[in-house]
Amino acid sequence: MSIAIDQQVVTFQEQFKKVKEEVSKVIVGYGEIIDGVIMSLLASGHVLLEGVPGLGKTKLVSTLADVMHLKFSRIQFTPDLMPADITGTNVVQENAMGEKFLDFQPGPIFSNILLADEVNRATPKTQSALLEAMEERSVTVGKRTHKLDSPFFVLATQNPLEMEGTYPLPEAQLDRFFLKLKVDYPTVDSLHTILNRTTKIEEPKVDRVLGQGEVLEMRRTVRAVPIARPVQDYAIRITLATHPKPPYAHSLTMKYVRYGSSPRGAQALVIGGKIRALLKNRVHVSAEDIRSVAYGALRHRILLNFEGEAERIDTDTIIKGILEGTPEPA
Repeated sequence: MSIAIDQQVVTFQEQFKKVKEEVSKVIVGYGEIIDGVIMSLLASGHVLLEGVPGLGKTKLVSTLADVMHLKFSRIQFTPDLMPADITGTNVVQENAMGEKFLDFQPGPIFSNILLADEVNRATPKTQSALLEAMEERSVTVGKRTHKLDSPFFVLATQNPLEMEGTYPLPEAQLDRFFLKLKVDYPTVDSLHTILNRTTKIEEPKVDRVLGQGEVLEMRRTVRAVPIARPVQDYAIRITLATHPKPPYAHSLTMKYVRYGSSPRGAQALVIGGKIRALLKNRVHVSAEDIRSVAYGALRHRILLNFEGEAERIDTDTIIKGILEGTPEPA
């Protein structure tokens, strides 16, 4: 590595480590989840967090915004939430001369980090209000399109237990999430640490260690990491193996899957692999880097068929079989 590239890698690692350490002051026992959330932010993607209430998902997002000195908004999704409640709307105003005019009042979506809490509780019409913002980084109200500030990062949560009165996310919206992360219940040791930190007079506080410009610079560093053609081919073969059609289909896929990952899944594998390579002090992507992000990148992009739903097959089981059955590049 040249001196300039070497310095970029060191700076990236130090900034990533600082953010994780500060977030870990508040969030206990979820190192991999914190890694995944930061990784998605640096990859210009979005995250879907799945877990029961009370595990700190909301706290994780607000803490990340504090550490990175970014504007944070929270939207609690409910069945009566309307699209204008998210995007904002045009309001009739009156100037000093008594003339009326339309003035746009921005909604909570105009932030850097947006928490979409219990996103599957809102109607599909309201959920779709997020789609343009997640993909295009803009919001259209009436005849005007309003650009969102960069970085723009959506972190949505959903509860896997209470499914009554919910609206499952459509496949098109699921595909726009860079990673889907499962938040499991904390261990006994982690619970002790949580109680020790949160039941005293003063709760832990975080320092702001990163700014908007530094986040954008880290994103540029990620994109500059090269990937060899055989390793990229490995990511493509893993993605194609999620489809039930030959020649790359896995036996589990052909039996239980109706439709596999879109090309966005392969993009997530490659970009996630680049970030992991930098954290491992390398400027090239390996097959291990691709495998390390495969579960988060693909689990929400695999649609089960009737047999898979009936047998309650976990998509992680299918991904595990694909990773074991896909030969690595020579």
